Amino acid sequence: VQLQAFGGGLVQAGGSLRLSCAASGRTFSSYGMGWFRQAPGKEREFVASISWSGGISSYADSVKGRFTVSRDNAKNTVYLQMNSLKPEDTAVYYCVAGVLRTRLTVTTNVDYWGQGTQVTVSS
Repeated sequence: VQLQAFGGGLVQAGGSLRLSCAASGRTFSSYGMGWFRQAPGKEREFVASISWSGGISSYADSVKGRFTVSRDNAKNTVYLQMNSLKPEDTAVYYCVAGVLRTRLTVTTNVDYWGQGTQVTVSS
């Protein structure tokens, strides 16, 4: 499967952005989907994921209550709504997919990576 992320950009602290990730293929509904991010000089980290069924969502503690992950299987798309953004959210965000995964909290559960999209939050 191929993943293409959209929606990154520059936003002021406290603002919002919505990332989208479009997936190719006819088996989108069988993939758990999620997002990782990597800030300059830091390791790649888990942000959020949603199960292949859409019934289970998981979040990193740093984004709980501010970010919401969702999916639209009819459009082969997963979203990350990011509210109350902070400068420390600045990173390249990567869309990921894992076959029949309920959670994608570690990179070893990821089968596919998309290209990143830059999110920059100014103070």
